[in-house]
Amino acid sequence: MEKILKQFRGLGDGIIKIVLFGPESTGKTTLSRQLADYYKTLWVPEYAREYLQDKWDNVQTTCEPEDLLPIAEGQIRCENELTEKVAELLICDTDLLETKVYSEAYYVGSCDPLLEKYAIENTYDLYLLTYIDIPWEKDDLRDKPNEREKMFNHFKKALDDYERPYVLIKGTRKERFETAVKAIDQLLKTRS
Repeated sequence: MEKILKQFRGLGDGIIKIVLFGPESTGKTTLSRQLADYYKTLWVPEYAREYLQDKWDNVQTTCEPEDLLPIAEGQIRCENELTEKVAELLICDTDLLETKVYSEAYYVGSCDPLLEKYAIENTYDLYLLTYIDIPWEKDDLRDKPNEREKMFNHFKKALDDYERPYVLIKGTRKERFETAVKAIDQLLKTRS
């Protein structure tokens, strides 16, 4: 299992990896798609959505602690597969640190030690921390409309605690996109 959670960075200097990071219903998937389109690259969808939607459709239950390692494994597998298909930049709708934050927030501060290890060891070039200033949209999997600020604080604390580079993404859809592009362009310039 350990090797399965290890991130592949790409050949040479590696691929620049950007992570959309934050609570549910804060525009991560929408912005991931927009950025991938803009930069003519690929984006890694959030594997947990597919996994948990399938579970919901079949047994009408939500995420449980035993789901977290299979979710983490699926997320890294998708990311590693797409890393091999891009030349310079990969947009990730989430990462294992996000799974760790959810684990701790939902399951009384606990996180599987293996998930925690790779959530901390796997690295990304920039996190785009999505703020809660857009309307919450209900679906089968989202369940914390009244805890958005609390959840946002969990995500911000994780980035601060692990000293991850991040930019706060807030405002209108256009402002969010422009802030993200400015940050990514600056990162791309440093790699040139």
